[in-house]
Amino acid sequence: MINVRKKDKETSESLIRRFSRRVQQSRILMQARKSRFQGEEKSKTKKREEALYKIKIRKEIDKLKKMGKFDDEALKNIKKKMN
Repeated sequence: MINVRKKDKETSESLIRRFSRRVQQSRILMQARKSRFQGEEKSKTKKREEALYKIKIRKEIDKLKKMGKFDDEALKNIKKKMN
């Protein structure tokens, strides 16, 4: 946390300038920008479950394509069935 107190006879502009300089020197903004879009990492179990789900859906889609019955409605039905 950065604290800046107004000195005697200091203008508000110079106070703001001094504050912004302190923020830049502390590199707080740089760290915040780096971690802005970084999400939490998924657990091994969660990654495995997602991979297995994708494999199951892919098998069903391939099977329907071979039979010539695949369309958007079929995809919705597959996803409902898998959940």
